[in-house]
Amino acid sequence: MSLISEPTRRRLLQTGLAATLVAGAAPAFALNEAEARRLIDSAVGDINKAINSGKTGSALYRDFETIFKRYADVPTIARSVLGPPARSASKAQMRAFTGAFTSYLARKYGKRFRDFKGSEIKVTGARKVKRFQEVRATAKLRGQAPFNVAFMVSDRSGRDKFFDLLIEGISLLKAERSEVGAMLDRAGGNIDRLVEDLKRRG
Repeated sequence: MSLISEPTRRRLLQTGLAATLVAGAAPAFALNEAEARRLIDSAVGDINKAINSGKTGSALYRDFETIFKRYADVPTIARSVLGPPARSASKAQMRAFTGAFTSYLARKYGKRFRDFKGSEIKVTGARKVKRFQEVRATAKLRGQAPFNVAFMVSDRSGRDKFFDLLIEGISLLKAERSEVGAMLDRAGGNIDRLVEDLKRRG
């Protein structure tokens, strides 16, 4: 169990956490633009395949969960989203939270992307930003204006993985950190209750 007041949580998130994430997610210098782009080309290929597979419901969500586990630095994302309480959580709690959060994301984004059938996401370029790589892509939807997507890629985990995703400039990490933080506040700071809540959402 981890307890922390809402004012303290917000203050910590607004000050040190963003800097900690950037430093903690920094890759070894070996990662280059070509390697980062290859990773996201493969990820985007799998996303496009899932979108246009005709699958719905749990079958589609399983595909998205597989994609997330294959291409994302799940432990880094989960710890960042949970924030300061991750430091006092037990290993068992972090495993439970990471698993529940991964499934929650798969359901949440699977539901959003299921309406994109016939659409396509295409990688357009990559560039070094600070100490990681940003891979840019464009999502082309039927009957709608294209929108921009960017994947932040590092090799800190020992493999090339993305640790954040921006859709039209909106960070998945920041959005989920805010939402999960609010859920944890409602759970009274109890991580076990948060995990059960995540299993029902998405």
